[in-house]
Amino acid sequence: MYYLKCIECGAEYSKDEVIYTCSKCDGLLDVIYDYSSIKIDMEKLKTECPSVWKYAKLLPIEREPVTLREGGTPLYKCDRLAEKIGIKELYVKHEGMNPTGSFKDRGMTVGVTKALELGMSTVACASTGNTSAALAIYGAKAGIPVVVLLPAGKVALGKIAQALMHGAKVLSIRGNFDDALALVRTLCSQEKIYLLNSINPYRLEGQKTIGFEIADQLGFRVPDRIVLPVGNAGNITAIYKGFREFKILGITNSLPKMTGIQAEGSCPIVKAIKSGAPEITPEEKPETVATAIRIGNPVNAKKALSAIRESGGTAESVTDEEILSAQKDLARLEGIGVEPASAASVAGLKKLVDMGIISRDETIVCITTGHLLKDPQAAIDICEEPTVVDANIESIREAIFGKAK
Repeated sequence: MYYLKCIECGAEYSKDEVIYTCSKCDGLLDVIYDYSSIKIDMEKLKTECPSVWKYAKLLPIEREPVTLREGGTPLYKCDRLAEKIGIKELYVKHEGMNPTGSFKDRGMTVGVTKALELGMSTVACASTGNTSAALAIYGAKAGIPVVVLLPAGKVALGKIAQALMHGAKVLSIRGNFDDALALVRTLCSQEKIYLLNSINPYRLEGQKTIGFEIADQLGFRVPDRIVLPVGNAGNITAIYKGFREFKILGITNSLPKMTGIQAEGSCPIVKAIKSGAPEITPEEKPETVATAIRIGNPVNAKKALSAIRESGGTAESVTDEEILSAQKDLARLEGIGVEPASAASVAGLKKLVDMGIISRDETIVCITTGHLLKDPQAAIDICEEPTVVDANIESIREAIFGKAK
């Protein structure tokens, strides 16, 4: 019912092969389905609550999944934030409400299940934090060993804590994320270890369910535009594929403009889009407060560039200051607490509206990718310290109202 196909040379591979990139040209692989054989029960689709495995007929798995009830994350209508930005209709899809606090759970429920299906007994990844947390937790659920490589001193402690608590073998390397990814790819090619970074096409199949859910939660209406943070570029690729598949199956009849946001200190995809370049030029020393998207050489760049261009979307970069300001706006106007990288989507939306690139009449969905508690230190650093008062009512009144009664 499905197979793997190289997006560069068109070479095809069996679903039973353990392969991550094309053996002929090293191109990225995509999972190809026979859509004519997929029958969707529309009544069930309309009535069953959203979750990753609600869409099992569009996922490449033939066994019982390793699941922690991921997906079904809230889609919030954000009227106060929309008013501040100056647009008519804004929604926020809060992926921080997944079991481990990030969208990576969607990919890992599928990826770890596929590892078992292929007979693999150990899984591994490189990570800026969220991937390692998700892999550790789904590996623990599956009962298999997990190895994660992290750039030393560059990962939020909340994410490291998750990986450690759930039993992963955590290695902090003296290098950046791109170094870690190169090393883990070599490790997995030399040992019987299954690689679960987003270069693995099966992992992206889980993440495409974000697109399914957005359409589902809007009553099978497609928004004009999806705005999301871009790090390793798997998510923008996957979500676009989700919308494309719903359109192919006749569930929806349009596609959103995919709009990727990167931090100024780490924006190779933005530079390629703005220059019209066919591929990115990697950044050797990416830097940003948004650790989850601090990636200079995103492995899914070619897929992401295609998604942006085919959909009529765009890409923009934002400063760390703009990201942190948007993080506060999300929290204080809408009660949505996210880690810095997540707020890049809102910061980018505001910038593109101010530039006149995004129309104020568009219906927009911003993706927020990780929960505030993933990186609490970042929040502590930008917020006011608690006010210390004496333990009496007069001191409390003075602190609140500026005067004692």
